Amino acid sequence: MARTRASDYDDKRQTILDRSAELFAAHGFDRASMSRIADACGVSKANLYHYYRDKEAILFDVIRVHLEVLLEAVEAADLPGLAPEERLRGLVGALLEAYRDADAQHKVQINDLALLPKARQDEVRAIERALVRLFADAIAGVAPHLKGTPVLKPVTMSFFGMVNWHYLWFRDGGGFTRTDYADLVTRIIADGTRGIVAEPEPARAVATGR
Repeated sequence: MARTRASDYDDKRQTILDRSAELFAAHGFDRASMSRIADACGVSKANLYHYYRDKEAILFDVIRVHLEVLLEAVEAADLPGLAPEERLRGLVGALLEAYRDADAQHKVQINDLALLPKARQDEVRAIERALVRLFADAIAGVAPHLKGTPVLKPVTMSFFGMVNWHYLWFRDGGGFTRTDYADLVTRIIADGTRGIVAEPEPARAVATGR
């Protein structure tokens, strides 16, 4: 007869992921043993193995669940019928709000994703690509002259450069709110893309005298 799961199985599993993310972020994945993870989670090592067979599986779920939460948040906030700038602002705000209290998970995603086997990297990178596609579409809405050009991707990745690293300096209660930053990022993208040339001009031939 199959063993039934405890009613609080999912809650305990999430607690393991949260504590493990904090441990990985603070001390590095390589320095975290299953014993150390169990101690950080307040469970026995035997109990930890009931949830995860090894720390690689924990790392995978830390990153996967984090990215799924981000994607679900922005998909729920996406309103394509809005004016382009309003749509982008809503998406930026939803993403920044989803990052709240997830600094450790975000740091682990950035630093440790490459430690996973390729198949697992591919799975989580597919979620990353879905996020990129959604924001690229919204950015193309405020900068339609970039749609379908080679410039749209660099602009989109520059956007992620702004929001993905905000955890290094942003502090709640510091006088500049997440709403303020969402407004600022949206304005930078909307105003900054207006002057971008979609297709770089070909290099001028240099005349040589004889």
